[in-house]
Amino acid sequence: MTTMEGRKVILTGMQPTGKLHIGGLLGAVNNWQRMLKNYDCLFFLADQHAITMPHVPAELRKNTLDCVAQYIACGLDPRECKIFLQSQVIGHTELMWVLGCLTPIGHLERMTQFKDKSKKVGESVCSGLLFYPVLMAADILLYNADLVPIGDDQRQHLEITRDIAQRFNGTFSETFVIPEAYVGKVGARIMSLQNPLAKMSKSDANQNSVVYITDADDVIRRKIMGAVTDSGGEIIFDSVNKPGISNLLNIYAAITEKTVDDAVAELCHLTSYAPLKRTVADAVIAKISTIREKYLEIADDREYLLSVLEAGRIEAQKRANRMIAKVYRKIGFLGN
Repeated sequence: MTTMEGRKVILTGMQPTGKLHIGGLLGAVNNWQRMLKNYDCLFFLADQHAITMPHVPAELRKNTLDCVAQYIACGLDPRECKIFLQSQVIGHTELMWVLGCLTPIGHLERMTQFKDKSKKVGESVCSGLLFYPVLMAADILLYNADLVPIGDDQRQHLEITRDIAQRFNGTFSETFVIPEAYVGKVGARIMSLQNPLAKMSKSDANQNSVVYITDADDVIRRKIMGAVTDSGGEIIFDSVNKPGISNLLNIYAAITEKTVDDAVAELCHLTSYAPLKRTVADAVIAKISTIREKYLEIADDREYLLSVLEAGRIEAQKRANRMIAKVYRKIGFLGN
C-alpha cells in the first residue's frame, strides 16, 4: 500500500508488558525511530495479545500508558507517527474471525510459540493463544502494511500472515498487500548479561541480566561491569566461542550506531575485559540518561498520553473501516 505522500506503510506492535530494556530499545525501537522520515508509520500496543496469558487488569492498564511514555521517550514522536491501542480500534478481532475461517487449525497447532507455551501451561492453555497468529495477521493486514519490523523469533508469525493473505487473495480476489519483513541491521538480538546464550528478557529471574531504560546510571554501570565474559582477554567478535564479549560488542555497536566491525576496530586495543566493560557502560549511560529524563517528564502526564492514543486511534480507525468494508463485501456480507 502507498499513501498519499507516496510512502510505504510500516506497522509494528508490542505487548504492553512493563519496563522496556535495552534489548527492546536496540533491537526494535531504535529501528522504528529510523523509519519515521521514510515511511508512513503505525505503532500499536498489542493489549489484546497480552490477555492470552494470565494477567492482572490493573497492571495491564498501568503498563499500557507506561509503554506509551517509554516509546515517546525513545524517539517515537507522535507528530511523525501514529501510536494507538489494538483494543480501541474496531476491526482487529473482526478481521481475525474472517481470516480464522480460512486458516487450517493444523497450521496453528504447529506454531512454535503455541507448542512451547502449551508445554508450560498444559491442558489449561487458552484458545486465544492458538489464535494468536491469526490476530497478528489481522493486525498487519487490517492496515495493508508493506513492511513489518520483526526479530528472528517472529519470522514464523510473519510467514503465516503472508500465507493467510495469499489464501484470501486467491479465494476472493486481490485484497491484501503481502507484507515483507523489515529486520534491523544493527542490534537485532541483544543477549542476557549473565547468560549470553539467552536473549535478554525482563522475565529473567536474575535482574542483573537486564538493563532497563529507566535504570539509574549507577545501576546500569553495576550490571554491565558484572556481565559474564569469556576466557582469554582478546577483544574479538565470535558469537560461538566468545558469546559474552560478542554481546558487549553488539551492545556497544548498536548504542553508538556503528557496525560491529567498526566497534571491534575501535576497542580491540584494550588489554582486558574491564576497560571494555567501562567503555560499554559509559556509552549505554550516555544514551539511556537522555531517554530516562524524557520518560520522567511525561510518565505521569496521563492527559497527554491519552491524547496521543486518541489521535492515533482516530487515524487507525479510518484505515480499519475502509479495509473491513472491503473484506466484508468480498466475502459476501450484505453490509449497511
